[in-house]
Amino acid sequence: MKPSLIRRVALRQRRSFVLPALAFMLAGALAACQRHEEPPAPPTLVVAMPAQSSTAQAGDALRYPVEVASRYTNAMSFRVAGKIIERKVRLGDRVRKGQLMARLDAVDAQKQVASAQAQLDAAAHKVVFTQQQLQRDQGQAQKNLIAANQLEQSQDNYTAAVAGSDQAAAQLLLAQNNLQYNTLVADHDGVITSENADTGAVVSAGQTIYNLAWSGDTDLYLDASERDLARIKVGQNATITFPALPGQHFAAKVREVAPAADAQSRTWRVKLTLVQPGDAVKFGMTGDAVLQPANSPASANADGGTFQLPATAIFHQGKDPAVWVVNGSNKLELRKVNVLRYDERSATVSGGIKNGEQVVQAGVHTVFAGQAVKPVKPLFAAEQAAEGAAQ
Repeated sequence: MKPSLIRRVALRQRRSFVLPALAFMLAGALAACQRHEEPPAPPTLVVAMPAQSSTAQAGDALRYPVEVASRYTNAMSFRVAGKIIERKVRLGDRVRKGQLMARLDAVDAQKQVASAQAQLDAAAHKVVFTQQQLQRDQGQAQKNLIAANQLEQSQDNYTAAVAGSDQAAAQLLLAQNNLQYNTLVADHDGVITSENADTGAVVSAGQTIYNLAWSGDTDLYLDASERDLARIKVGQNATITFPALPGQHFAAKVREVAPAADAQSRTWRVKLTLVQPGDAVKFGMTGDAVLQPANSPASANADGGTFQLPATAIFHQGKDPAVWVVNGSNKLELRKVNVLRYDERSATVSGGIKNGEQVVQAGVHTVFAGQAVKPVKPLFAAEQAAEGAAQ
């Protein structure tokens, strides 16, 4: 074979090895360039809204009509039967403890006292006589001038006379008490709220003559519905206004919440106590009570007060409630919050978030911490905001 032919064959073989290697290297370099220039994934869209701190507005508070009443009221009645001959007080009068309120005809009671006194006098005379007889018999018995049974009889007569005297004294005390029961006396300071018998009426023992409302602590009564019962707590603050006292506001506190509903109205009786009632507040007056929320912003932490969020925004991290917050880098953070109250479609929370921060409103179980997101407003956000303001 000629040398020129051999060189041509060798050159062709070298080209067959070099060209594929170059093509492979070029393809690898091109693929590396493509991987480096791949664009990042777009952020995930999440429904979020700025959190707005709420305050204890009248819309959040509970409003109920109230009636003023004394904490303690009792019926005043005679302890004996009789005919009323005099009444000293009338409806609406203020009375003092020990003041005479009414009297019965006490002629019969006075005669009973006189009879009991006469019986006591007779019993006392008998005691003196039997005592003298006993002393004489004792002296004669020492000289053996009388029989032993005669001395025993004298001792028995004296003992019976002493017992009769004690009985007569007790009867006199009962008669004096019955005479005293013919007068009706106030046992507390207070106001007459009703009168149920007039002069000349014959009343029985225990029949109500007056109703006395004690002076001192002043209560207000309201009837709460089942829907609001969970929002009323003992010690809760309230503001009271009365149409009869325009421009005046009175502070009150919830003192008692009935443990069971009324059988007919199906409402719960709530009792409030006025902190400083004053003389202007009269028993029986009606007014309006505004009960501040039991968990008011004053009890929230310094992160921004309380926030009303949709119930769908609450995410539970184990047993702890939390919410997803979009931070300044548009990434999600999980913040623990305190749920103060659950309503039908919303929840009132405190802590963990600040005023104006974006909070995820829905889909809280499909996101994760650190996820890059893009917040978008929910559909009909303006209508929902207007509805929340109206509530």
